[in-house]
Amino acid sequence: MYSIPYWNRFQIVYRDPKKEGKVVPSVTIRDVAREAGVGVGTVSRVLNNSDSVSASTREKVQAAITQLNFFPSVTARRLSLGKTQTIAVVLPFFTWPSYVERLRGLDVSLVESGYDLVLYSIDTPSRRDDVLEKLIGGDRVDGVIIMTLGLSDAIVARFLNAGIAVVLVDSFHPELPSIGVDDVLGGYEATRHLIELGHRRIAFIGDYMENDMGFRSVEKRFVGYYQALEEADLPFSPAYHQQGPHGRRSAQKMARALLQLAEPPTAIFVHSDTMAIGAIEAAQQLGLEVPGDLSVVGYDDIDVAELLRLTTVRQQLYESGHRAGQLLLEHLAGRPFVAPLSITLPVELVVRQTTAPPRQQLVH
Repeated sequence: MYSIPYWNRFQIVYRDPKKEGKVVPSVTIRDVAREAGVGVGTVSRVLNNSDSVSASTREKVQAAITQLNFFPSVTARRLSLGKTQTIAVVLPFFTWPSYVERLRGLDVSLVESGYDLVLYSIDTPSRRDDVLEKLIGGDRVDGVIIMTLGLSDAIVARFLNAGIAVVLVDSFHPELPSIGVDDVLGGYEATRHLIELGHRRIAFIGDYMENDMGFRSVEKRFVGYYQALEEADLPFSPAYHQQGPHGRRSAQKMARALLQLAEPPTAIFVHSDTMAIGAIEAAQQLGLEVPGDLSVVGYDDIDVAELLRLTTVRQQLYESGHRAGQLLLEHLAGRPFVAPLSITLPVELVVRQTTAPPRQQLVH
């Protein structure tokens, strides 16, 4: 878990060099009130920028704050406002490039809001359940953004009953606002591109479609792949469908298995750019040229995809994080969600240099 900096979480203390390192307690709001000749409540109203304080009184309080070198407790101010000023982000494997890009967009949307971000990285169903229980059961955060993870009806009902604002990214539930893309369309467009180039033996590499974390994107992209094959009257071959753990090395292994079949594919649609890189590496290790001997299409359009000239399906990762942050801030500012609220961002096929018409039947 990543939290706010330590200097915002602990009482500020000062060291007086004349007292040989003894700890001197920080100045309190009562000290400021005494110096300014006003009540504690008046100082509190000045700190919270209340309009009910006269200009002359505000000047006296500000002068006392400067004189005493007073720094208000962040925690105390938040409690006085009845808010934590904290937003939790719950997501799997946050070091994956696609999540880094979503977090970048989210961070930009919150940079001037005064809210801190707390990240919870989820790698197991039990970890997911523990984190959600903590967020529902305590006054830890004002709002939650959940990425990719599937939520049960029971968990959603508990969030709603607790009055905690939740926005989903790359996930969907009819009772919650969400930001996503049409992954079925993305899978269809990727496969259709390969078909239009003349490929007839097209494989699919992806994460496990059945999983305990509620991930749905791989299943939806596979459905798009299947629909494109069916529309073109191309038979689906189970031998051309490889599933495994997410990652470049896993994709290398799956691609090698495909390329060593008696009738290997001439093209592969891969569930993510990271895994597409692994598929390209496997082809090169077998002495095959991309795209001459094998065409490869990825998904996401992360930064390295452009560097490697990878044909891919671009989804608006940065924009999805940014929109999610804006949506949550609007709700926290008092503008309620209008349910059902589901925003679908467009996908775009980006053709680069890893796809071409099939040159010849692969051999090994």
